[in-house]
Amino acid sequence: LGKTLNLIKMLRYATVKQRIVLAPDSGNAGITNILWEVVEMYQDKKLYIGKAGEEKVYIYPRMANRHGMIAGATGTGKTITLKVLAESFSDCGVPVFLADAKGDLAGMCKPGVMNDNLQGRIERFDLASAGFDFHAYPTTFWDVYQEKGISLRTTISEMGSLLLSRIMDLNDTQSDIMTIVFKIADDEGILLIDTKDLRSMLQYVGEKAKEYSLSYGNISKQSLGAITRALVALEAEGGDVFFGEPALDIRDWLGVDQDGKGRIQVLDCQKLMQSPTMYATFMLWMMSELFETLPEAGDLDRPKMVFFFDEAHMLFESAPKALLSKVEQVVKLIRSKGVGIYFITQNPQDIPDGVLSQLGNKVQHALRAYTPAEQKAPKAVAQSFRENPDFDTYETLIGLGIGEALVSVLDEEGVPTMVTKCNILSPQSMMGALGDAERRCQIQNNLLYSKYAESVDRDSAYEFLQRRALALEEAEQQEKAEEEAAKEAAKAEKERLKEEEKARKAAEKQALAAEKKVETEVGKIARSAAGTIGREFGNQIGKSVGGTFGKRLGGNIGASLGRGILNTLFRM
Repeated sequence: LGKTLNLIKMLRYATVKQRIVLAPDSGNAGITNILWEVVEMYQDKKLYIGKAGEEKVYIYPRMANRHGMIAGATGTGKTITLKVLAESFSDCGVPVFLADAKGDLAGMCKPGVMNDNLQGRIERFDLASAGFDFHAYPTTFWDVYQEKGISLRTTISEMGSLLLSRIMDLNDTQSDIMTIVFKIADDEGILLIDTKDLRSMLQYVGEKAKEYSLSYGNISKQSLGAITRALVALEAEGGDVFFGEPALDIRDWLGVDQDGKGRIQVLDCQKLMQSPTMYATFMLWMMSELFETLPEAGDLDRPKMVFFFDEAHMLFESAPKALLSKVEQVVKLIRSKGVGIYFITQNPQDIPDGVLSQLGNKVQHALRAYTPAEQKAPKAVAQSFRENPDFDTYETLIGLGIGEALVSVLDEEGVPTMVTKCNILSPQSMMGALGDAERRCQIQNNLLYSKYAESVDRDSAYEFLQRRALALEEAEQQEKAEEEAAKEAAKAEKERLKEEEKARKAAEKQALAAEKKVETEVGKIARSAAGTIGREFGNQIGKSVGGTFGKRLGGNIGASLGRGILNTLFRM
């Protein structure tokens, strides 16, 4: 058992082309003439991808970050070529990203299975002696919709206003307002993570449109309404699950397994491609994210990572000029970060000239041309290759069979090689899709599953603006309550003053009445006294003049005069 374990260790750490031969002896009973060779397609520090006659065709890792292309009509073998290149890069220790458009790249996590077709190709191209064998590759599955892979998310802020406007198909005016909304959020320190954050921010800016227009320019409520409608449509397409946290850390893709093989990230795009705009923008976001994350690296012995974008025409169809410029800029600059990008499409003309001119490694499968109009495309493609005097490029191109391709790569000096008719190798991993149970097992057993499985809804714009609105509402209610209290206090004070005034007036009236009563009583006494005095005085005078009659008359006159004099003097 101990010797067997030692043998396993020797096999595990053996290098490429290394052969281990154990001669029979007493210590190795039952083991004779074991011959083993590492079965990788990374040989002599080159990526072995095919054969042209007896000559091997390689891609030089040092030139792999000069990007590339796999093109050809449907059914000509593009997916096979894609798998062969991806496996070769993984063998080289380069992490790989694959956009799986049809679900048939998932088999990379399992060893291939022999069949008559593969057996024939292995014998035909003597692949066994070159180290060909079936084995699995370290594969991680991802899915934007969280159905066939680990949850792949990003945040609204990381996507940015330009790409988000592209996804939502906004016009120029609406895109400008989206940029303003992002600027306001940035200036006020408000986080935009998911779609409900953006919706809350749009509502908030709409409520303060007049205020913000003075600093940021005119903000039309009609445009804000159009953006909100587009956001609702984006959520219906899956944006509500794509935007959120934990957001993808692109550095999780930059690694190798315990055997030194580059990890392969497979994004299931079957559902994503039903929304071509979202697929295109998502892919551009990934390139931009990688570009912003990685430091400058210059020319390396091998790339830090390689991206393969299937159905590449979706990246460029109906894209506005600004977005095409962004794609071209990223493709040109990301090479210096040590990243290679390979586009897979049916016709090279699907790729803009500015991008196509950056692709140094080209694998061109057959193009069909049945009419004079259709012949223009193959002729243009044939003219783009460095001519090989051994064959007619155009005639060879339209006559290629399945698994055959015209190949031109950059040599070690960076010069395009002459075009070569090549038979592409067979993949070493399984062809075809995985069953749901197998896929689920692969997903849940991956170390990254626990990191990204559960979404996190942390404090961001939605919560912040909810609290602000609640605080404003409470402040308004408090202010209203204080105003009501002040009004009640004023009313009570007014009532108090009114009652006091009423009481004062009542008191004054009562005092006046009492005074008048006193005056009346005093007046009566005074008038009675005055009358009595006057009467007595009149009696005396009347009696002296006219006797008894004079006395009575004088008394009456004296009483009247006394009372009159009193009234005149005191106004009683």
